[in-house]
Amino acid sequence: MSRHVQVTFDAHDPKALSTFWRDVLGYVHPGPPGVELPEGADPLAAWDDFLARIGVPEDQRNTRSAIEDPAGEGPRLFFQQVPEDKIAKNRVHLDVRAAPGLQGDERMAALEAECERLVALGAARVCREDPAPPMANGHIVMTDPEGNEFCLD
Repeated sequence: MSRHVQVTFDAHDPKALSTFWRDVLGYVHPGPPGVELPEGADPLAAWDDFLARIGVPEDQRNTRSAIEDPAGEGPRLFFQQVPEDKIAKNRVHLDVRAAPGLQGDERMAALEAECERLVALGAARVCREDPAPPMANGHIVMTDPEGNEFCLD
């Protein structure tokens, strides 16, 4: 029997990091439990109201956040606040599939375009690995706003 997974990120600012990844992946912030969100409502504002209503102190309202695939196909991403900085390379990272099925120059052009979009969101470009057939199609290594490595693939 297979299992569903949730990918968890340690973060200084869970709300900001979840918002970055929401925009990268086209995910959504779910609303609070038992709260019906009207069309166009801001789920993060709903969470602030919900946490205030149940008595969570203001300084503890950004200790966690989550985003989900609106189609229900991709894993849920969870962000938890931690005090320490990231000090070493990730042992696990996300590959953002930005050019599925593309090859060569067309693939790398699509990755470069996505790289520009993500830099505008707060990511940083680390390096580009050009295609080396038959084993490597090429990719771009990046970091999110808190320094977590990921690849555009």
